[in-house]
Amino acid sequence: MSTPNKWRLITAPKRWQVIAAAATALVVGAPAVVATAGPDSGKRPGAPVWAGSWAAAVTRGNTVGLTNTGLNNQSIRMIVHTTVGGPRLRVRLSNIYGEQAVKVGRATIARPDTSTPTDLSDVAAPTVKELTFNGSASVTMNKGGELLSDPVDLPVGDQEDLVVTLYFPELTGPVTFHGQSRQTTFIGATDLTGAAGGAGFTIRPDCCWMFLSGVDVQRKLSPGSVVVLGDSIADGNGSTVNTNRRWPDLLADRLIDARPDVRTPGVLNLSLAGNRLNHEGTEPGAGGFPGYYELGPNALARLNEDVFPQTGVRTVVTHLGINDIWMSDDSAEKIIASLRQVNQQVKARGLTSLVATLTPYEGHGNPGVWTPEKEATRQAVNAYLRGSHEFDGVLDFDKVLRDPAQPSRLLPAYDSGDHIHPNDLGNQAMADAVPLRLLGL
Repeated sequence: MSTPNKWRLITAPKRWQVIAAAATALVVGAPAVVATAGPDSGKRPGAPVWAGSWAAAVTRGNTVGLTNTGLNNQSIRMIVHTTVGGPRLRVRLSNIYGEQAVKVGRATIARPDTSTPTDLSDVAAPTVKELTFNGSASVTMNKGGELLSDPVDLPVGDQEDLVVTLYFPELTGPVTFHGQSRQTTFIGATDLTGAAGGAGFTIRPDCCWMFLSGVDVQRKLSPGSVVVLGDSIADGNGSTVNTNRRWPDLLADRLIDARPDVRTPGVLNLSLAGNRLNHEGTEPGAGGFPGYYELGPNALARLNEDVFPQTGVRTVVTHLGINDIWMSDDSAEKIIASLRQVNQQVKARGLTSLVATLTPYEGHGNPGVWTPEKEATRQAVNAYLRGSHEFDGVLDFDKVLRDPAQPSRLLPAYDSGDHIHPNDLGNQAMADAVPLRLLGL
């Protein structure tokens, strides 16, 4: 394994006090963090604020399978991993891609039963809390609508697992979901929302958060949230299932360790495996790739849905473009133009805009997925990003993950085996390579 690469910081951010000077990759640009009015602006001094602790980007269900037919007289139990904690929480549900109104018969949230760690579907019975919506335990999500639960008095710790169980008494139709959760999900017949044991959950795919899109916590203070807008590399493909080893999770670990108090920003991973800057998820790609709804719409179409509405967002990290190269053979100019447009829109909202270089992938997929011409495109995009001063900072993930002996390939120690996605060690290297000062620490 190579030693971490050093970062070169041209100028330092001014908005938050610099607590820790991180030191493990190249940063280009001068971050200029601009204060904006968040969702809790206007509250009296000293009043608690809501902070984003966990979130997931969602898409329409695919054209076949469970996500297309939906749930009917079934419960789904899903595990999420918080970043920052607080004494109260609220849960966000989404039917934004649904084709009909969806009835939620009952919903609960709980902590996992740590005494039965081999069965992740078990919850600690004393911690089960009913979720209500305007005081009602049963609620209907309008077609294309979202719902925010009433606040729940359930103290949440930093980096803690929570278990959300939803019961759908009637056929939902195509679900609104996140397809690559890297977390086992549990589905069973009838209302199991109050069940402590998980024996009734007989369907157990290693995927998919359905209708669940966010968890906020209440805190005394919050510096805002860091949103990661990425693809499968940030979504955790290649990392170990049920271990929260995606690089945004590991970045949250670093933030907590550096400043374990109310000044720590939450990290919200709004990445979608297979997402592209310039193409829809259903568009086919190189090597016979057919395309799916779960890959999501183009990145610019995602900003108003996945990024800007997040609770207290202050910083956006964009790591997209590699799928535009290997799937769609886009030019460097087209990729750069879209990255610049993302940057302009993020900055227009008064947010800090960070971008990451595109990582190596030679050896991935069938013939034609990687070519010398596509590698030249990747290098051209990265050269532009390293030399650009438009963004508030550039994270050189390419330099972190590449094999110095073969720069078009991942370092073998960081390769999950498919030659494009980093393994747990590679995800850790990426997280370690983010200077915390760019995130306000």
